[in-house]
Amino acid sequence: MRLSVMLLWLGAAAACGPGRGFNSRPPMRRVDPFVNGQHDPNTSENNRMASGPSEGRITRHDKKFKDLVPNYNPDIDFKDDEGTGADRLMTQRCKEKLNTLAISVMNQWPGVRLRVIEGWDEEDSHGEDSLHYEGRAVDVTTSDKDKSKLGMLAWLARQAGFDWVYNHGRSYVHCSVKTESSVGTGAGCFPSGSVVYTTNGTRDISAIQKGDRVLAADDDGKLIYSEVLTFIDRDPNATRQFIQITAENGVTISTTPSHLLLLAAADGWRESFATNVQIGDVLLTRGPGSVMRPSRVVNTRITSKHGVYAPLTKSGTIIVDDALASCYALVRSHSLAHAAMAPLRWMAGWSSTKEVPRGVHWYASALYTFGDLILPSSYKYQ
Repeated sequence: MRLSVMLLWLGAAAACGPGRGFNSRPPMRRVDPFVNGQHDPNTSENNRMASGPSEGRITRHDKKFKDLVPNYNPDIDFKDDEGTGADRLMTQRCKEKLNTLAISVMNQWPGVRLRVIEGWDEEDSHGEDSLHYEGRAVDVTTSDKDKSKLGMLAWLARQAGFDWVYNHGRSYVHCSVKTESSVGTGAGCFPSGSVVYTTNGTRDISAIQKGDRVLAADDDGKLIYSEVLTFIDRDPNATRQFIQITAENGVTISTTPSHLLLLAAADGWRESFATNVQIGDVLLTRGPGSVMRPSRVVNTRITSKHGVYAPLTKSGTIIVDDALASCYALVRSHSLAHAAMAPLRWMAGWSSTKEVPRGVHWYASALYTFGDLILPSSYKYQ
């Protein structure tokens, strides 16, 4: 029921947005099952063009262990030989790609499920630089253990977004992903220390709670206070790469590369992924009264910061560190994302609990996953 409602809204939102809607027939994809021993891309797994170099093992006593998330997807079988649940632990990016692959497997072979035979490893059963030690790799088969399906399974894994896929041929398919920081994964966030304005004064974004009213902007670009309905993403323990953007008037905002910023334009504002903001672009910053003040970008740089927070407001916008930003990411259209997130805003408004779980909200995760499969590439963060 949840997925059907989400797909309905995503379809409606994409159809009313600019460009190709869902009334046109999508182009046919060429299906190329992998042969035994084939890997894609055609480079080593640790090449930066693939999943990238190893960053070191993660043990249960490592502070990075908190960054691994369990995958309890009921549509995936986990072998779990060790009986410790280790195979369920992985990075958020790996979890998202694996869940996408699980859907593809069920669509390709009705009645067959995805099976994980190896996930995060803590028992030294792989090579020294294996990405299994970081929760960035999984070895998969199908639940029927049909080896003839492995070539197609490998192709489906690459289509699902894994950054490097290898068809071992005889027994499993190996899949791995880049680090979270190298791609700015997640729903698009702001770090701890970012400042927002509430009706009771300034506050660190990490202290914001559901029900708070924060400074934002309406459709006409006027400053308003908008209610925080929930969080699209929230993880106090995560460390990620952020784009730090500084304007001429001294305003500096930091956000993940895939987050949408709202820049000044002749007809109001235009959207831009943070990573695409250039020197000379114009931020919309907090001005006197209800008026936004434009200021030219003079510097951008990449920085690593702790904590990720993505509050969702009723208006879909928010003022962070005196700059105007969308609440959304990964989709190159604020209006499209706002329409697609309407059910989440409604559900959050109905809920009486103020507790916000850690990580990406299930609705947003599902929406991004299906959007990645069906939206034209011009809409998506690359």
